[in-house]
Amino acid sequence: MLAVVESRIYFFATIFGFDFEIGFMSASIDNEANQLKSSNLSKSRLANLIRQYSFDISNEANQLKSSNLSKSRLANLIRQYSFDISNATMRYLKLKDRCKTTQVYAFTPSSTATSTPTSAAVAIATATANKRHHLEQLPTLNSILRESVDTVLVSTTKTLLPYGLPRTDSLEPRIDPYLKSEDFVQSLAELYRRENSGPDSDKSLVHLEQYTMSLSNGDPKITRRRLQFARKHAVDVHTKVVLSAWLRYERREDELVGTSPFDCIGRNLECPKSALIHGYDPDSVFDHCQCSRAIDSSNGNSDINYILDGNDQFSSSDLDEIVCFCIGKEEVYCNRGRVASLSRPLKAMLYGNFVESMKNSIDFSGIGISVEGMRAVRLFSESKKLDSCLPNVVMEILSFANRFCCEEMKSACDNYLASLVSNIDEALILIDYALEEKVTLLTASCLQVILRELPGCLHNSKVMNIFCSSEARARLAMVGHSSFLLFYFLSQVAMEEDMTSNVTVNLFERLIECSTERWQKALAFHQLGCVFLERKEFNEAHHCYEAAAEMGHVYSLAGVARTKFRQGQRCLAHDIINSIISKNKYPMGWMYQERSLYNSGMEKILDLNEATRLDPTLSFPYKYRAVSMVEEKNQTEAAIKELNRILRFKVSSDCLELRAWFHIALEDYNAAIRDIQALLTLEPNYMMFNGKVIGSHLVELLGQHVNQWSPADCWMQLYDRWSSVDDIGSLAVVHQMLINNPEKSILWFRQSLLLLRLNCQKAAMRSLRFARNHSSSYCERLVYEGWILYDSDYREEAITKAEESISLQRSFEAFFLKAYALADTYLDPESASYVIELLEEALRCPSDGLRKGQVGIDAQKLFLIVCSWMFLFMLYMVTFLQALNNLGSIFVDCGKLDCAADCYMSALKIKHTRAHQGLARVYHHKNDKKSAYDEMTKLIEKAENKASAYEKRSEYCDRELANDDLSMATQLDPLRTYPYRYRAAVLMDDQKENEAVEELTKAIAFKPDVQMLNLRAAFHESMGDLSSALRDCEAALCLDPDHKDTLNLYNCARTRAVST
Repeated sequence: MLAVVESRIYFFATIFGFDFEIGFMSASIDNEANQLKSSNLSKSRLANLIRQYSFDISNEANQLKSSNLSKSRLANLIRQYSFDISNATMRYLKLKDRCKTTQVYAFTPSSTATSTPTSAAVAIATATANKRHHLEQLPTLNSILRESVDTVLVSTTKTLLPYGLPRTDSLEPRIDPYLKSEDFVQSLAELYRRENSGPDSDKSLVHLEQYTMSLSNGDPKITRRRLQFARKHAVDVHTKVVLSAWLRYERREDELVGTSPFDCIGRNLECPKSALIHGYDPDSVFDHCQCSRAIDSSNGNSDINYILDGNDQFSSSDLDEIVCFCIGKEEVYCNRGRVASLSRPLKAMLYGNFVESMKNSIDFSGIGISVEGMRAVRLFSESKKLDSCLPNVVMEILSFANRFCCEEMKSACDNYLASLVSNIDEALILIDYALEEKVTLLTASCLQVILRELPGCLHNSKVMNIFCSSEARARLAMVGHSSFLLFYFLSQVAMEEDMTSNVTVNLFERLIECSTERWQKALAFHQLGCVFLERKEFNEAHHCYEAAAEMGHVYSLAGVARTKFRQGQRCLAHDIINSIISKNKYPMGWMYQERSLYNSGMEKILDLNEATRLDPTLSFPYKYRAVSMVEEKNQTEAAIKELNRILRFKVSSDCLELRAWFHIALEDYNAAIRDIQALLTLEPNYMMFNGKVIGSHLVELLGQHVNQWSPADCWMQLYDRWSSVDDIGSLAVVHQMLINNPEKSILWFRQSLLLLRLNCQKAAMRSLRFARNHSSSYCERLVYEGWILYDSDYREEAITKAEESISLQRSFEAFFLKAYALADTYLDPESASYVIELLEEALRCPSDGLRKGQVGIDAQKLFLIVCSWMFLFMLYMVTFLQALNNLGSIFVDCGKLDCAADCYMSALKIKHTRAHQGLARVYHHKNDKKSAYDEMTKLIEKAENKASAYEKRSEYCDRELANDDLSMATQLDPLRTYPYRYRAAVLMDDQKENEAVEELTKAIAFKPDVQMLNLRAAFHESMGDLSSALRDCEAALCLDPDHKDTLNLYNCARTRAVST
């Protein structure tokens, strides 16, 4: 079977020798284009003009074409200016349907208009409408041509760096808007002890605090797990509603087309109906929910349960007595005893010392209930049900129940109305009524719909009126729905959407009002200080940071110093940070980074170097050193190398932007485009040059100075970069392909895989959502939904999606998803054999992309045929190689080394560079370390990202060479934990116990990893330092409560501590 696939790939490879001329498209160009073709322009030149630029073909433009101007000059002029596109021109040329080009804009730094890559026509229409009043001021082609060619070329060059290069005095690190502990490990250990020693009712809040602390760690899986545990231990409806909505928001399901706020993953954890059930049941939170079952008013699952006391008993003669309630001219006859049983006030009225107790007819005209409402009251008094009542009648009954304190009936009405809320409009109407009537469950139901619509409803003024004012918070508090948790969630969403908006400030003010514990107040004040600092309101920011520091948050003092610095008090800012450093036995990297802002000369550089030594993940020191190299010594290439140091292991938008600036300065426009496109993958709306230029516009300008890639070129570039393990380069190529073809779901999926490899999970999930939204079939959509669930730690749900897709249509993608999820969930030999069967079945299936491509080929367009086949070839090859590599890995796990070697050798024949690592593993299992070492050396020679290769090669050589390889791995990627653990183990074997602990401690300071904490705990335990061992175990278990080695070590250390 492998030979068949290889022969198919080699057959497709012969396609790449074709020369793609515009003649392939001649049949698709109509009369207007034929006139253009008859000019002096060559066919290839015409193709470039049609693909890249669109403008209104007027008489003036026709004169230009017939002039003696050189072709290069005409091209430069067209690149420099863009014109309106009339509907007639679009209709004649049919550019949208045939050429799929990207709109080019004139470079106007003051413009804030942006183009949407998914619809060129929409962007053109928007740009035309916005600039119509400026058209008369635009230069004409004739006036432009009268200028000298040199002037045009100089002008084009200047626009690429209109604001020059950044300067060191303009650089400043941000104050992170989350809590940072002076001793992160100790804080985690204390939280773990509180979780296990406190009552169950407090566990949810403890997990929320753990979530807040873990944000500084930067691991999205750990933070999401904290939220899940907080939801698991939630008791009341309010907490369940907010946390369920928060978990949904973390996956941003609002961006999935065709979903509603009430969709759930099938588990109680995020189910909107399960959230409305009061009670503590942590064991069932991960069970399957009953979403199809409506909330029934008689199921006992209400927020308020009314129980009649033993005195509410009535004789049979009382129950048979009839009373008439008169409403206007209408009469409603009820059983006196049953109505009296609804509440004590009604019992007192009908059987007490009131006049009504002696009457058989009672006037109810003035109490605000209709005849239909009173009949519903009678029905409820007899059956305890409201099933046949209309909503408006139930609302009357609820008012009646409030007036006469009928708690059981009020609870039933509350349940009934809560089950009716299905959209944001209903929620906004009913929440006012719920707050007025003070009903808890209806308020919770409305609140749930609003929260599950975030962030979209954040800009709804009616929604903000519910949350932003102090009066609104007081109303919510009356029904138990004003909490720190609620406003914590709302403020985080608002800060992510627009950090400087008034809504964000108002929500943080409410958050401060709801804060009760010290860590809550520290968080609220610190984050509000960050908001004010961003708004340049330095006095307000200073007061907030000081308040947070008073709550024990030392990191907020960095905010105090920053506000002093912004107000011209540099020396005072320096003294504040210097005092922090002097008081700490183990200073942290951020302390030296902050002090460097207030130093100068060599002292500043020394502080930045110390910050990098203590915490290599801080990006500001690299950026400052790079800019200073250019500013002081004009060493642009050295500056790029400095930025490469951090971009090898931590990809960030600011570093990519800075490197792009330097590439532009060196006129290396291909590299600049690569960095900007990778940056736009992380943040699609990123503004370059300190927020002055839209990133996509800069790419278009730079594109005028490089050769344009055809679709075939893009696929070849992607394959080359993928084979050389160049993830940033691959990301840029995929971004370019998506600009040309944004509807291709497989490209979005490929982008998500690259982003995951670069540890950019948030951006990866966004790409997965786009892949799902652009899927062309239901089966394909199921696969992408499965990957979204898998990346959200819902593996069983992912497997279910894959199985459903396979049942409808067997495809490579569905089998691969199922195999991947199973391999990560079950590790027993039986499951491994089943995974092998699934991967082999996947390789027998054609890729879904291949199947769709064969259907969509147009035989009349040879050019499109060739490009389509090239696309399908590359798509199938990449997915095939990935499956082949995974199959080889599982063969090794099962001991089938020859089969694994065949898989890896087949992959290497078609340039799958990563297969060297798998083949090295096979040689290692065959006790052939030299061959394993040689294979990893080949990978190091070919790969752009070499850190993992050096780390793996260290396993196949002696100790001295291993230390060299691991030192290089740490230098390239300090976030890799294995080198620290290996060096620490070697030191421990050499009986250098303190040095071993120190080796782990310096890594734990910036990356508190479970395995490193476990190893350090073991070292402490062997040294007899049981308190330190227990602390490290507790911190590790706070990050991963199910880590077996740590649990065993913790129990052993506790036993020893008790016995001593």
